[in-house]
Amino acid sequence: MTKVYAAITAVNGYVPDYVLTNHELETMVETNDEWILSRTGIKERRIQKGDGLATSDLAVPAVQGLLKKRGINAEEIDLIIFCTTTPDMFFPATAIVLANKIGAVNAWGYDLNAACSGFLFGLQTGAQFIEAGKHKKVLVVGGDKMSSIINYNDRTTCIIFGDGCGAALLEPNTEGFGIIDSVLKSDGTGGAHLYQKAGGSLHPPTHQTIDNKEHYLHQEGQAVFKFAVTNMANVAAEVMENNNLVADDVAWLVPHQANKRIIDATANRCGITPNKVMINIERFGNTTNGTIPLCLWELEGKLKKGDNLILAAFGGGFTWGAMYLKWAY
Repeated sequence: MTKVYAAITAVNGYVPDYVLTNHELETMVETNDEWILSRTGIKERRIQKGDGLATSDLAVPAVQGLLKKRGINAEEIDLIIFCTTTPDMFFPATAIVLANKIGAVNAWGYDLNAACSGFLFGLQTGAQFIEAGKHKKVLVVGGDKMSSIINYNDRTTCIIFGDGCGAALLEPNTEGFGIIDSVLKSDGTGGAHLYQKAGGSLHPPTHQTIDNKEHYLHQEGQAVFKFAVTNMANVAAEVMENNNLVADDVAWLVPHQANKRIIDATANRCGITPNKVMINIERFGNTTNGTIPLCLWELEGKLKKGDNLILAAFGGGFTWGAMYLKWAY
């Protein structure tokens, strides 16, 4: 019996027009361009401006562009998995909101929250529906309006994050292209180092939680960096070893864009040279669930059918993982 793989058949992305530069941040908090660039690799990030706009509004143009590329309409989508840390609301799911906005009347869907690892977790989850023969077209969306939970008086976090969204379409493939393997991990002890304290059932919104600025992202940078720089690199190497891949076999490493030093450590651990690493952190910052699909979208033109890609991510929780896929077009 022919094995069915879940292959990415189209990718697309969207970032807002407004560019928040390091120089503008210098006027907002005590920081400077050299300090930010040397520690993170970020020069600028995109911010969604305007009243009444949410994460789903970042996804609409990303998905509409994807559908146009693939030459299909929204009614053909079977399932939407929306990977996000900043849903429009706790409920209904942003996947449902997106389905309504794009006219995906035949799709069911749900949100997946694994912080910055969410898009990888979403791809693997979507792949199960394809491989099982349950669905033919699964839309995996990774997007965040991080500016909605960032304190722009906190120089340790406001320099890092931006807004953006990417999307990938998964379809069945019997030629051996698609998602081949993945190693996905989580460790709840990391929750103390990267979180949003208030807003959920543990600390519902009150005047006090708002006054204490507990609805903003909190990050203990050193603890997160130390864990991420080791584990994202190790898991990328692990998925390569599991599939008998060496650096020369890999066309591209597609890492989560958290920090340039973490990206470099991952590439070094895998023996992959800088010219084979997808990077756009300099212009977009960390868009959380959006980083990997935005990289694929931007460098789609350089990908060739049959290319071996290693995707790797790390996120709050802690969550982390890596995926091996063969590009299908």
